[in-house]
Amino acid sequence: MFRQTRLGSQFEKRGVGVRYLVTGVAGFIGSHVAEALLLQGNSVIGVDAFTDYYARSVKERNLQHLRTFPDFRWIEADLRTADLTAMLLGTSVVLHQAGQPGVRKSWGDQFIDYLGHNIVGTQRLLEAAQRAGVRRFVYASSSSVYGNVASFPTTEVTLPRPFSPYGVTKLAAEHLCGLYAENWGLSTIALRYFTVYGPRQRPDMAFHRFVAAALSGQEIEVYGGGEQRRDFTYVGDVVRANVLAAQLPLPSGSVLNIAGGSYATVNMVLEHIASLTGKRLRIRHAGPQAGDVQETRADCGLARLLLGWNPTVELSEGLANQVRWQSGDRTDRLAVGLALPTSAGLGNYALDR
Repeated sequence: MFRQTRLGSQFEKRGVGVRYLVTGVAGFIGSHVAEALLLQGNSVIGVDAFTDYYARSVKERNLQHLRTFPDFRWIEADLRTADLTAMLLGTSVVLHQAGQPGVRKSWGDQFIDYLGHNIVGTQRLLEAAQRAGVRRFVYASSSSVYGNVASFPTTEVTLPRPFSPYGVTKLAAEHLCGLYAENWGLSTIALRYFTVYGPRQRPDMAFHRFVAAALSGQEIEVYGGGEQRRDFTYVGDVVRANVLAAQLPLPSGSVLNIAGGSYATVNMVLEHIASLTGKRLRIRHAGPQAGDVQETRADCGLARLLLGWNPTVELSEGLANQVRWQSGDRTDRLAVGLALPTSAGLGNYALDR
């Protein structure tokens, strides 16, 4: 599955000071990213603020397996206030997965939290990274930066027009990455995720809520008519994109779409869940929510060109994995579809193209 490559002197080998820092490490995607890197034999520092967006117990469970790795170090800290210079000492690569999530909660008084976590926290981390001589900064952006566009699929040169305050903060942080790349030579890569799902998904997210309600026989609330279309992306494919973005030589300041190619409506997803659970779903339709776009669909040609990356997990397979996980089968550790080598140096391996 892997081929050995020489990626140049900009990255060091394992055992000569290579260290990754993963923010939002107790979250859905961050915990999987950290685990993938640890399974390669890397050293990882994990940082999380444990915000109250959802239960701490969920995040603690995500950390359980990571804590069994001897090369994992855990820090509870808020990027808005922490001493990031000390935290980044000796770090080669930052994978910035942390942020305040959610479109619907980003309106009103809660917007201040989005400003702090998504913009201020990111700027402070970028500033500390360039001072510390970090060699690669991978930022978790979002398809929310596009908003309601006129044509599909969207490419990275499509004009971003966010349709929610959340999208505005993700785009602002993305621009900050570009500024630090152009002004300070910090090698930044922004990955625009499209509707990520899979094991460990946050409890507020649609797939998690739909599956939980189906398994328990509760009513499922669907916003709008259920004909909203999304480019759904399995978490294993997102993790693979992060590993590649962290380890391959890439043009600094690059922005890449990361989408699963599983283009479907919400109603189609519900049909899949009914089939997988063997349950008859009880569905109640509510009005559309402010900030929700009608459609997302990505062109991932640039990720294919620069990373050799393609999505590998279809919606039916990925949903089956998530249903198993929510049914109590917690053997999800990169059963997320990533088989990684037991040891690898930073930049010594790349996933097969």
